[in-house]
Amino acid sequence: MPSLPRLRRTLAVLTIAGLAATVGLTASTSTATTPNAVTPANMVGYGFDQCEAPSQAAMTAWLTSSPFRAVGIYMSGALRFCQAQTNLTPTWVSTQLATGWQLLPIHLGAQASCTTRDRYQKDKISADATNGYEAARDQGRAEAKQAVAAAQGLGIVTGSTIYYDLEAFNAKIDSCRWSSLWFLSAWTRQLHKNSYVSGVYSSAASGIKVLDDARVTPGNKVTMPDQVWIADWNGLADAGSTFVRPDGWAGHRIHQYQGGHNETWGGVTINIDRSYLDLSGTAAPTPPPATTPSDKVSDPLCTPTTINRTAYRDTAPQQRTQLHRALQCVLKQQGLYTRSVTGTWNGATTRAVKAWQAKVHHSVHKGFSRSDWTSLLAAGSTRTILQAGVSSPDIALLQRALNAAISLRLKVTGAYDKATQAAVGAYQKRVGIKPTRVVATKTWAALLKGRR
Repeated sequence: MPSLPRLRRTLAVLTIAGLAATVGLTASTSTATTPNAVTPANMVGYGFDQCEAPSQAAMTAWLTSSPFRAVGIYMSGALRFCQAQTNLTPTWVSTQLATGWQLLPIHLGAQASCTTRDRYQKDKISADATNGYEAARDQGRAEAKQAVAAAQGLGIVTGSTIYYDLEAFNAKIDSCRWSSLWFLSAWTRQLHKNSYVSGVYSSAASGIKVLDDARVTPGNKVTMPDQVWIADWNGLADAGSTFVRPDGWAGHRIHQYQGGHNETWGGVTINIDRSYLDLSGTAAPTPPPATTPSDKVSDPLCTPTTINRTAYRDTAPQQRTQLHRALQCVLKQQGLYTRSVTGTWNGATTRAVKAWQAKVHHSVHKGFSRSDWTSLLAAGSTRTILQAGVSSPDIALLQRALNAAISLRLKVTGAYDKATQAAVGAYQKRVGIKPTRVVATKTWAALLKGRR
C-alpha cells in the first residue's frame, strides 16, 4: 500500500497447496472435507503484503522459513492495482487456511472525493451532503456487497474480516472527511448485515485519524469498523501509532510499519510491506502466542498442547509415549513426515527421523535423542536476536529447544520472561558461550546443531 501521505498500492500477507507435497495436505482434502476457517483468527505477530497474491511455491517457501504468519490479499475492487490475480483462487485460499496462514482480504474501490491521484479520479466517493451524505452511504453499501460476493466466491467464510483500502487524502477538507466517514460507516453496516467483520486500511494521518477522532466525538453516529489497519511507516514493529489513541481498537489493530522492500526467505524474494498484527481481541497487547500458527500446519492433531512440552526425552519405536505425536507433528512441519499423525511410531516416522538426523549431521539411527530434539525444535526459528522486552514467535521455539537441551522444564509461553533468561544463561554456560542471557547467532547455531 502507499506511503504515509501516499498509501502504498499493494497488499497481500501468507501460504500453501505446494505444501501439499511438503506436509501431506491436498487442496481437494481441505476443500472437500473441511470448511475454511474464519480469517484472520486471533493472533499477535508479523504479516506482509504484496500486490499480487504470491505463487504457491513462494507461499510454501515463506511458510517454512519466514517469520510471517499473515498475508494481505487484494481480493476485489475496481481500483485494485493487480486486477488479474492469477494465483488467487478458491483452492489457493483453502490451501493457505488449511496450513495455518491468516488471510487479510482487501477490497479497493471508490476513493475519497479530494484524492489527487490520477488513477482514482474515475471512481470517487460522492461529496454531496444531501440527506446526510446519502450518495456516499449508497456507495459504501455497494462496495461492501461487491466485496462479500468476492469473498464468498473465494471461500472466505462469514465471520471473517474484509478490509477496505482507503488511500491517503486531505482530511482537512470537511466535505471530503465527512463523505469518507459516512461511506465507511455504510461499508461496516453492510458487512455486518452479511455476517462479516469490518476492517479499514488507511493512512494513519488521514483515514485512520479521522475515524479515531469520530470515535471519541460525543454524539457520533458514524459506525466504527471492527478492526483498523494503520499505515504508519515509522519502522516500529508494534501495534502503536501516534495518530491513534491507545484505547482505539486495542487488540484489533494491524500496523503496517515498513514500506516496499525486498525480502528473501527460503530462496524466494518478494517485494513487500511489513505489518505487525495485534488481533488478540483484548484490552492490551499480549505476548506472541506460545506457538506460532505453523504448529498446526500439517495435521488436525498438531495443536499447541500436542507440541509444547516441558521435557523432550530420548525415544525409540518400542516406547509408548505421547512424544511420538509431537515428533510426527514437528517432522511434518519440516516436510519429512508425510502421513497422517497417529502418535504411533511407524515406518514413515523412522524414515523421517533418519532424514532429519542425516540433514543435521547427527548419528543416523532408529531412535530420536535429546540432541536430535534440540536441533529439530530450533529449526523453525528466523535467527532473530532475543532478549528481555522483545516479542517474537521465535521465543516459543527457543523455549522448546531449551527444554530438550537442558532439563529446566520451562513453560512454553512465548514470552521472554525471567525463567527463560535464566535458562538461556544456563544453556550458554553449558555449551561454552558467554552467558549473556541474550540469544544471538552463536546461541542459535548451538541449538541448531543440537548441542547440549
